[in-house]
Amino acid sequence: MPTPRLLLVAACALIDADNRILLTERPEGKSLAGLWEFPGGKVEAGETPEETLIRELREEIGVETKADCLAPLTFASHNYENFHLLMPLYVCRRYEGIARGLEGQRIKWVRASELRAYPMPPADLPLIPFLEDLL
Repeated sequence: MPTPRLLLVAACALIDADNRILLTERPEGKSLAGLWEFPGGKVEAGETPEETLIRELREEIGVETKADCLAPLTFASHNYENFHLLMPLYVCRRYEGIARGLEGQRIKWVRASELRAYPMPPADLPLIPFLEDLL
């Protein structure tokens, strides 16, 4: 059996002043549409995960942050049918701007204790206990 390709995706638990975490809904037309996830995206060639998050947070939800405001918390390693996902999860409490769905996606600020109430991709589920412990 061939080894699945490795896909590196960076994700961010953006945390507001009330200790709520931002979730974004995957839009129609994308794989896993309708599921809720932490903002982020694929790490492009020549990018660090931090650079990816700075770019994705700006493009997806209109907030600005810096690399030194991104703290690595944990990671997910999950085997999907066509690829293996490696996803570092960063925490960010310092950012500028008001989050909004710039790509038509719904967003929601959620308490860590409420995360399990939102349907999420399989790779995101093991990240929840780390956020519950943190918050």
